[in-house]
Amino acid sequence: MDLRKLKTLIDLVQDSGIAELEIKEGEETVRIIRVQQNSAAPAQVVQAAPMAQSVAVAPAASVAAPAAEAPALPSGHEVKSPMVGTFYRSASPGGTPFVEIGHTVKEGDPLCIIEAMKLLNEIDAERSGVIKAILVDNGDPVEFGEPLFIIE
Repeated sequence: MDLRKLKTLIDLVQDSGIAELEIKEGEETVRIIRVQQNSAAPAQVVQAAPMAQSVAVAPAASVAAPAAEAPALPSGHEVKSPMVGTFYRSASPGGTPFVEIGHTVKEGDPLCIIEAMKLLNEIDAERSGVIKAILVDNGDPVEFGEPLFIIE
C-alpha cells in the first residue's frame, strides 16, 4: 500500500471520529487505531504479521484548548482495566447492564466485559460494596490500568 493512500486513510480516521479502521488488500492488512485524547502515546507502526501493518493515530492537539478540570470522583476502591480493549456494560447489545450506580456487589460478581482481540473477558468485582461511579461509557475503548468503576 503506498504512502499517499495510507496518509488518506489516517486523515479519514482522524476527521470521521471512528476509533478503528482495518483494510485488507490481497495479503496486506492495515489497521489504523485512533488513540484517546488523554493518552500521551505517540503514533506508532507495529508489524503484526508478514505484510500486515498497524498504525495508531494520535489526535491533533487543539491550539488554545483550556485545561478542563476533572470532575471529583467519589472516594472508594477503583476497579481498573486489566487490559486494553473495548468496554461493554452488558453481555449482549441492548442487554441489561451487569451493574448500575447504587447496586450492591459481592466479590467475584461480574461488572462488565472487555473485548480484546475478539475475546470477551468478564471483569469481576475485586471486593464487595456499592457501585458509586461508572467511569467509562458502553462501547468505549479502554487502556490498561484505566479506572472503570468506583466501589465503596
